[in-house]
Amino acid sequence: MDLRASASISESVRLIFERIRYATQRSGWPDRSVCLVAATKSVGLDQIREGITAGLTVLGESRLQEALPKIESLRGQPIQWHFIGRLQRRKVREVVGVFDLIHSVDSVELATEIDRRAQEAELTQGVLLQVNLEAEATKAGFLPDDLDGAMARLGALCHVAVKGLMAIPPPTRDPEEARRYFRRLRELALRLSCKPIGTISLKELSMGMSNDYEVAVEEGATLVRVGTAIFGARGA
Repeated sequence: MDLRASASISESVRLIFERIRYATQRSGWPDRSVCLVAATKSVGLDQIREGITAGLTVLGESRLQEALPKIESLRGQPIQWHFIGRLQRRKVREVVGVFDLIHSVDSVELATEIDRRAQEAELTQGVLLQVNLEAEATKAGFLPDDLDGAMARLGALCHVAVKGLMAIPPPTRDPEEARRYFRRLRELALRLSCKPIGTISLKELSMGMSNDYEVAVEEGATLVRVGTAIFGARGA
């Protein structure tokens, strides 16, 4: 099913903002506490511009080779870019400083490479730690029980700012089935926050996509990654 149906991009953006606002109010979270990250993989520049005109301010790309020409073409627009795909260590130099936030740091080794490249560029790179909640073989990420041991090493990185956690739950037919995974990520962030280390902050939770973002917001998401519900179905 095309989650955007026949609505225009502008109407889809308006509707998603409205649903995020209602979900926030239902759950008692602060107003404007959720950022909509528009996933723009395989989306053309004209469509992206229409989305920006409709109010999109944060764009998420998962393929570096596709992202870089878009970033150059849209330079000067009032937007931020987030890297939301899996990041290979050999691509780190091209990503650091180009994206405001990297959602997919899945190991201490990757964080260390980001720190090295950020130091060379004389900047601090914002990142989220990807968590593999169910130890799925097809997904990367820290296992929940491994994060405690990783925090000290991550907190020692001077040019990486850990801002929160990210997770993609196992596929579910019903958005409600994803609720327990979103709740687990929030509870994990709260538990880890009880032992503050360095400049690590776990205030951001990147969770929820087109089919379940409202449930994610209800469970405390601060960043939702939505593509199909804005731009319609796209190729792989």
